[in-house]
Amino acid sequence: MGHREIAPSDIWLAGVDGCPAGWLVAFVRPQGEETRVRIVSAFADIPALPELPAIVAVDMPIGLPDRAGRGGRAAENAVRPLLGQRQSSVFSVPSRAAAHAADYAEARRIALATSEPPKSVAKQLFNIAPKIREVDAALRAEPVFAQRVFEVHPELAFWRLNGERPLAEPKKVKNRCYEPGLALRRDLLIAAGLPPGTVASAPPSGAGPDDLLDALACAVIARRIRAGLARPFPDPPPRDSCGLPMAIWA
Repeated sequence: MGHREIAPSDIWLAGVDGCPAGWLVAFVRPQGEETRVRIVSAFADIPALPELPAIVAVDMPIGLPDRAGRGGRAAENAVRPLLGQRQSSVFSVPSRAAAHAADYAEARRIALATSEPPKSVAKQLFNIAPKIREVDAALRAEPVFAQRVFEVHPELAFWRLNGERPLAEPKKVKNRCYEPGLALRRDLLIAAGLPPGTVASAPPSGAGPDDLLDALACAVIARRIRAGLARPFPDPPPRDSCGLPMAIWA
């Protein structure tokens, strides 16, 4: 008895963005306008969600180097030149040991010792280190899940959706959401085929408007990955010492 072919209408894909309450997950079908949005507290819970997402596109570094080079990994260096004024959103990823440090002082010390040329770790990057560690642990513990998870970056996603041009407006100014930048991103998501009602909806409690738009942008890239249209930066992706790929997809 042969296996039943799974129809696209039965498949969910997920775009995932970290948020204050945990992880904002935006589910989309490979085609069409059906969407779901929810928050989960732990990244490791995503593969067991009822949607059983076939692809998970997450805005978080995957694959951590033993030693970091100038500007972080090859992935960061590959995408920054594409993003114009938005390139400051691409943080330099330090070594795995620095990302797993207990506090910022230790992370700085380890980063300096495990980079060439020696470079400390940015405070902004260390602020998301708990989520980096969470993804790293989940993927190393579940290799089958890891095969379905891809690193993405919202600003690179929007670059792709904007005809491979960096966006003229930021999404935040002085750490506050900036409506012209959010409106630009909403327009691009709707043009990419997402339903206007979802794009314009209020985010779930525990997430911000920018978190919702970023998760939806990640979901659009999940569609591109499934369709064979996305490419990794760099191509082919190098792998870290745990076998995880180190590339940003768009």
